[in-house]
Amino acid sequence: MLNSMSVARKIPSNRQTGPLHGDDFDPDRAAVGLRIADRYRLADRQVKAGCDLFRIGEEGDAIYSLINGWVALYSLMEDGRRQIFQFALPGAVLAFMPTQGSVMNYSAQALTDATVGIIPHSNLGRLAMNNPEIGMQLAGLISQDRSFAYDHLSSMGRRSARERVAYLLLELFIRCRLRWPGHRSEEMYLPLTQEHIGDATGLTHVHVNRVLRDLRKDGVAEFHYRRLRILNPDRLIDVAGIDPRVALAWIDSDSSNAQRLLF
Repeated sequence: MLNSMSVARKIPSNRQTGPLHGDDFDPDRAAVGLRIADRYRLADRQVKAGCDLFRIGEEGDAIYSLINGWVALYSLMEDGRRQIFQFALPGAVLAFMPTQGSVMNYSAQALTDATVGIIPHSNLGRLAMNNPEIGMQLAGLISQDRSFAYDHLSSMGRRSARERVAYLLLELFIRCRLRWPGHRSEEMYLPLTQEHIGDATGLTHVHVNRVLRDLRKDGVAEFHYRRLRILNPDRLIDVAGIDPRVALAWIDSDSSNAQRLLF
């Protein structure tokens, strides 16, 4: 059975210190990326919490990478409902527009104050020529994002409300722990509201509140005032209905991302 100790043992030794905050990131990883990509990037864009970096339908001609902060990738339905299909953490590529004049097919909103690095399409050719490994890194990122999208689609279509919420909490806990291992507690900063959780799981605010209350009552997990506390990691995995091998795949995938040199 996968548990919190299994997760801890999978974290590379050079990533086992540092603060457990949502607006921090690995300075060593960032420094390496900056040395490679600095001369190809525009000035980094600062995005305030609650503001959109870009919106669906806008033209894009760049690669957008999240350097610092949290961002939600989402789409709006015709009736105004929002579907969040990914929560992006530092290091994520928010958008990759392969051709000039491409149109965004989703929107990106900062959940916290965020810093975004931008490489315009006009500089992409020189970047790829001078750093051939960039192409493979982009292919890997796109493949990983597709896998996450498939996982979320499966969760939405086949899991109960309780399983969906548990699945999302577990995924974010693992991804965050790998970036900010902190002092090994089972508590983390999670800059989401119950509305965000509902928009990511296809549930109403009332339904999310009920599920979170039940998870706390059952001693599984507690989410309160943007703090997530895992009360029983093994039970959370059971409730989420996740094969432990899938969770370990998330860990292996995210650990490899620490070596990315794009940004």
